[in-house]
Amino acid sequence: MQFAKRLEKIPPYLFAEIDRKRDELAAQGVDIINMGIGDPDRPTPAHVIGAMHGAIDDPSTHDYPPYKGTQDYREAAAAFMERRYGVKDLDPQTEIVSSIGSKEAIHNTFLAFVEPGDYALIPDPAYPVYRTSTIFAGGEFYTMPLKAENGFLPDLDAIPEEVAAQAKLLWINYPNNPTGALATPEFFEKVVSYCKQHDILLCHDHAYSEMAYDGYKPPSILQVPGAKDVAIEFHSTSKAYNMTGWRVGFVAGNATGIQGLGQVKTNVDSGVFKAIQRAAITAFETTESDLQELMSVYQRRRDIIIAGLQSLGWQIEPPKATLYVWAPVPKGYSSADFATLLLEKCGIIVPPGNGYGAAGEGFFRIALTVPEERMHEAIRRLKEAGIRYEA
Repeated sequence: MQFAKRLEKIPPYLFAEIDRKRDELAAQGVDIINMGIGDPDRPTPAHVIGAMHGAIDDPSTHDYPPYKGTQDYREAAAAFMERRYGVKDLDPQTEIVSSIGSKEAIHNTFLAFVEPGDYALIPDPAYPVYRTSTIFAGGEFYTMPLKAENGFLPDLDAIPEEVAAQAKLLWINYPNNPTGALATPEFFEKVVSYCKQHDILLCHDHAYSEMAYDGYKPPSILQVPGAKDVAIEFHSTSKAYNMTGWRVGFVAGNATGIQGLGQVKTNVDSGVFKAIQRAAITAFETTESDLQELMSVYQRRRDIIIAGLQSLGWQIEPPKATLYVWAPVPKGYSSADFATLLLEKCGIIVPPGNGYGAAGEGFFRIALTVPEERMHEAIRRLKEAGIRYEA
């Protein structure tokens, strides 16, 4: 029995490897502080759970759901986009489709649009699924380095014309995983114009749309005039509402992009359980004050980590969004070396920056997904181990 050759091109999934190391050390009795994966540790809000209980008790939710999502769900997604971003003209019938979180929709978009010989333009560092899904679709990826000196925004002018001519998809993700970077309105306008010029489907992974601090409100790519001509945007309840295990989201925007994604989905999945869709509708209706109460937990954690790292020599500013702190490794270490040092000397798991792409070398990522006392403990372990930042 032999695996398909495409699997030979796929590296081990970064977070699966982190889980393996965690389990191995835990079995040895090591007290592990796992700041590796962006999985919120707080419970799903009570009003969402209450809506789910009511929906489960309704037998009408127990049959197959519509492939593209219930009418109520798609209308609620459109209402969310109008209320949150002022995007008023989304058609729930043709410009919104439900998704099983974001991951499956991201992957299936590649299957809908990328053929052998086509390019996908993907950021580096980035969510690993962009790269692996390109491989599964038989395409080629062209990486757009995200550099600190550019504010971790890709340089579109550096993409060769011959690559752009063969590109089917261009992926961006702001607020950004793993860097925590933000996109400017000017950049959004530029990338929309670029994709129109080259007839490329622009895919904005907006998984962290509500995870923002200090009064910052991340914009939607669909707020750019004319963006719907070329862009689709991926939304998920996972991070903002502590619903990673529920697997529900939506994709909105360009009708052709939604049609292609929807056609793949009708052949590979059977939609999202209706009861979960009803609960997600309730999540979309979370008040601003309740949402900020949820976000305040992560903001306090962010402040603990930033202050702790600054006390150890790191000259970094607090990110205004996402679940992550993206920090440089000290002089003399590679990303992998430093991640190993933290694991072996401190029992702390963080992913090395190069796990998200070659351009992530020289950095590591901290997820704000452990309680405050464990974050204080992590900083204490760093100090006791004599680990400091030197440029």
